[in-house]
Amino acid sequence: MEEEGYQVEEASSGSLALAQTSMFSPDLVLLDAMMPEMDGFEVATQLKSNDKTEGIPVIMVTALDDQASREKGLSRGIEEFITKPIKANEIQIRVRNLLRLKIANDILKNHNHLLDEKVKARTQRLKASFEESIFLLMRASEYRDDETGAHVKRISHYCRRLAEMLGMNKIFCDTLFLASSMHDIGKIGIPDSVLLKPGGFEPGEWEIMKSHTTIGAEILKTSEHSSSYIKMGKKVALCHHEKWDGSGYPNGLKGKEIPLSARIMGLCDVYDALRSERPYKKAFDHKKAVGIIEHGDEKIKSGHFDPAVKEKFVANHEVFNEIFETYKS
Repeated sequence: MEEEGYQVEEASSGSLALAQTSMFSPDLVLLDAMMPEMDGFEVATQLKSNDKTEGIPVIMVTALDDQASREKGLSRGIEEFITKPIKANEIQIRVRNLLRLKIANDILKNHNHLLDEKVKARTQRLKASFEESIFLLMRASEYRDDETGAHVKRISHYCRRLAEMLGMNKIFCDTLFLASSMHDIGKIGIPDSVLLKPGGFEPGEWEIMKSHTTIGAEILKTSEHSSSYIKMGKKVALCHHEKWDGSGYPNGLKGKEIPLSARIMGLCDVYDALRSERPYKKAFDHKKAVGIIEHGDEKIKSGHFDPAVKEKFVANHEVFNEIFETYKS
């Protein structure tokens, strides 16, 4: 092998071969079958079961020439067998051919890795563009009753942090971050005379106002091909005014009939509404807002919220104040 120009490392046992392979990272292994402590079949098994060494071709050089031994070797991932006594020309040809195959496989592996990275980068750019488009559309709708449009941004951050506190996985939390921004998209269909009215609503006006939930769900009507963001957005838009005790709207859902995304959204929406000035109310400070959510007042009852969601909110309430102050405008 050295006469052919190859760099060669030798090992006197199977365990040493594994250790040196880990350090040397060879392009090919010539392996004897019968060795002390650990035979060649076991060495091959360990090489082929390791992600870092599984792609290294193995030639077993052995005095064993029975069919059972060959089948055993093949089952362990050994690529070639050379039976002793060794013929120089034969081993040189076998090594050369396997190394060519190794080079081709390495090129293909690197090419696939590059393609995978390009796909990931493009997917991330598309996702970022999609998220930006959603936020711009939601901010446009919020400008009708929120002059800064900051409510959308705060809601997204509240919801993701609260979902994380509840132990939800990253996919759920990231999806809710965007889906929650669509909660009031149905307000597009509410007349300004109702949406911007100071003071209380007349019964007919209140029914119109409540319809923003069903209008939002209709706008976000989904199909099996819709994105996970839109699917969750529809649930949030429809159900974020449902209450744990069944007193909410539009369908009077109760308890866990309400999707978790909407239960999280509902509490976050109430907190932000309490902290914000509206045509019909002044803004409350953080302490008062937390107290109302925890204990209720004449309009908001503590039973409106999922107890587990409320518990996490109250235990970590300062996080929500920090978000409000960060995205105040």
